[in-house]
Amino acid sequence: MTTKSLTREAASAAADAQWWRGASIYQIYPRSFADSNGDGIGDLPGITARLDHVASLGVDAVWLSPFFKSPMRDFGYDIADYCDVDPIFGTLADFDRLLERAHALGLKVLIDQVYAHTADTHAWFLESRENRTNPKADWYVWADPKPDGSPPSNWQAVFGGPCWTWDARREQYYLHNFLPSQPQLNGHNPAVQDALEAAMTFWLDRGVDGFRLDAVNFMMHDPALTDNPPVANPAKRTRPFDFQHHFHNQSHPAIPDFLARLRRRASEYGDRFLLAEVGGEQAEAEMKLYTEPPSRLHSAYGFLYLYAEALTPQLVRDSIRQWPDDAQTGWPSWTFSNHDAPRAISRWAGTRDHKAFAEMLLLLLVALRGGSIVYQGEELGLPQGHVPFHRLQDPEAITNWPQTLGRDGARTPMPWTAGAAHAGFSTAEPWLPVDPAHLSLAADLQERDPASTLNAARRIIPLPRRLPALKTGAIALVEAHDDLVVFERGSGADAVLCAFNLGEADTPFDLPAGWRVADSVNLPDGWTGGALPVCAGLVAVKA
Repeated sequence: MTTKSLTREAASAAADAQWWRGASIYQIYPRSFADSNGDGIGDLPGITARLDHVASLGVDAVWLSPFFKSPMRDFGYDIADYCDVDPIFGTLADFDRLLERAHALGLKVLIDQVYAHTADTHAWFLESRENRTNPKADWYVWADPKPDGSPPSNWQAVFGGPCWTWDARREQYYLHNFLPSQPQLNGHNPAVQDALEAAMTFWLDRGVDGFRLDAVNFMMHDPALTDNPPVANPAKRTRPFDFQHHFHNQSHPAIPDFLARLRRRASEYGDRFLLAEVGGEQAEAEMKLYTEPPSRLHSAYGFLYLYAEALTPQLVRDSIRQWPDDAQTGWPSWTFSNHDAPRAISRWAGTRDHKAFAEMLLLLLVALRGGSIVYQGEELGLPQGHVPFHRLQDPEAITNWPQTLGRDGARTPMPWTAGAAHAGFSTAEPWLPVDPAHLSLAADLQERDPASTLNAARRIIPLPRRLPALKTGAIALVEAHDDLVVFERGSGADAVLCAFNLGEADTPFDLPAGWRVADSVNLPDGWTGGALPVCAGLVAVKA
């Protein structure tokens, strides 16, 4: 073998090991994707049966939200056993079949890991709360009350109320940053870190390709239990959580060292991928810290787009400037919708045509530098589902009704078949109702329509494979003002120019000399410039 062929092989192996750069990941919320056994709840065999649909989109990987044993008070994000499948979703054998089928279709599989907290039914917590001397006594965050019996600090929980719940057996409070049924693990404890790494290893040995790490910046707290300072004139006032800067119940400086440990373990298995979820007011700095090359996580995503009230050129500009293409900055990932935020179309489209807007969003998502995460139903152009109050399941939505939309509207069942009961999701009444407005967007109807959003998605999502600059190229902002955003990906002969009209009226734009349109959405045939129509987006290459 020649030196040149060895070099090519090494380059190819390096590219394979970094398959996640510019990859498209399809997020599946198992409860709402497909029900195979008629109990109204989606499951692993249902996902396996629908993987051909996912593969047809041209995505590189699927990310499965939690399917582990759980009391389901937070619908799987309260884990009772990291190494087993909850019976409502199936069995470990069902997971193995799903993994095998995904790999046969060329899809990587990522699974959720929640290392900040467990369910209060987890065996670790049941032992920990028995007394102050048992082997797991310090596996969770316990603290004595203040002299007057009040909680140890002023910390407030995301889902409402104090972060502390009294436990009479230990005569102490335990910490929970979310629900009281989600006690906080003591991430500082080396034994806890060992146990979490062992859980990761269990799934690595089973063949998963990576992990999405939930609420990463909540993994460790300030052991001194320092009070959080108040926010002056908070913009949001829907819950006590909004009144504080969360400097001490999260974001501890020891977190990056634990993440580096997880990265080392994953690296032992080759091309595995670690993706962090990072929210909160310090998210930008923390995402960069947690993905700092070369030893920490591969990528992170935050809530810049997920919680934005409007999609503007300035928002896109900010996202581009946050992640410069240099040796010190990690690799971002982007998502416009997911299981925790109202669907982007309902937040942003306004009076604009929903179909046109949905297709523009897909093109913008894959054009940005970074990984792209497509939430189930975005390929159909689904708006937020309507869930009446008496059908709400989300504890946050119920607690804060009617001030917040909650998460249930983004979690309604996938509409597979317009004419079938419950849109083909299940033969039984689903755990959340199918929104009748989703029936006209069902997958079977769009499958037969060449002009559908589904078929547009099948063209748009794989674009980075055809235009490598969209996959790994640098990004340079050209302009972002009024309604227009223009940026360039890559450089030289392989560069790609991207332009989007994010406004509600046509906006002036001419393609610069030397470029030709390679793909577009909502652009008339024969377009020669002058104005970019509403919801139009294009990617152009050198002529």
